[in-house]
Amino acid sequence: MTAKQHKPIIGISIGDINGIGPEVVMKALQDARVHQDFVPLIYGHGKVLSVYKKMLDLEGFNFLQIRSIDEIQHKRINVINVMEECPEIIPGVETQEAGKLALEALRTSVADLKEGKIHALVTAPLNKNNINSEEIKFIGHTEFLSEAVNAKDSLMFLVSDKLRVGLVTGHMPIAQVSQAVTVERIKRKANLMLSSLEKDFGINRPKIAILGLNPHAGEDGLLGKEEIEVIKPAINQLKDQNKLVFGPYPADGFFGMMHQTKFDGVLAMYHDQGLIPFKSMAFSDGVNFTAGLPIIRTSPDHGTAYNIAGKGLADEGSIRAALFLALDVIRAHQVLEEETEDAE
Repeated sequence: MTAKQHKPIIGISIGDINGIGPEVVMKALQDARVHQDFVPLIYGHGKVLSVYKKMLDLEGFNFLQIRSIDEIQHKRINVINVMEECPEIIPGVETQEAGKLALEALRTSVADLKEGKIHALVTAPLNKNNINSEEIKFIGHTEFLSEAVNAKDSLMFLVSDKLRVGLVTGHMPIAQVSQAVTVERIKRKANLMLSSLEKDFGINRPKIAILGLNPHAGEDGLLGKEEIEVIKPAINQLKDQNKLVFGPYPADGFFGMMHQTKFDGVLAMYHDQGLIPFKSMAFSDGVNFTAGLPIIRTSPDHGTAYNIAGKGLADEGSIRAALFLALDVIRAHQVLEEETEDAE
């Protein structure tokens, strides 16, 4: 079976089984639109779903355990056990065993994604701490996926109906950001954003804003020279290529005056500069989309939230949005493919 048959198949890696991942996945998949639009395939373990179904009184959640994707049922929620034995499920507790299952779920789902057995992957939140060891260095989903598909570059792209924010630098200590912000890197990330807005979101001639690095965008060199020496030259070179890019804007005033509404995307220089305003405006339905890869991957914009795990309090809005954004991108790619075939 390939992903081109029947309805789209969207894989879901279960993440940390002691966090809120299983709960939000199960709640989101009870949306009536799911079976109409796509086939969900959870990579994890059936025992996890059975335990949380009983614990959270999710009696409406039913699933089918399958041994391989060849057995998938297109009107069911399908589950593949990625490990023979399920680790002990202890909501709210970080365990090494849960980390091993989260990593194996990710590895297995990415392998199927690369082989074209599923159309897209939605990754539930995991905990880097219980995955990392002397043998394994796990920085994040974005970096893992980029390496898995041999992508030279990718863009961490936070998406909602209100705002789209991409990052020049991602999971990096703040002390290293200034050196990492270069003309070439800004140009690469801006081009990835522009290309994604066209290809993945169907926006013709997208317009993006680029933020400064320093307070008040450097105040003409008084508070830092990166804007003058790096960011403005990058913007000018992009403009010379007929790209609709503008800036650099001081981040505080930009969001404070709601200027993001005038653009199709905003390129921030570092992680918190982009994610703080994004999560302030769109935490309940924000999606982390990895742009620039030959595969489709989305995730919720939150973490494992151990403090509320197993209590029935988790909001599934973000992972529901991640599922339907993945579906929208699948459809956008299909339209683009059809238009390309018609043009030939």
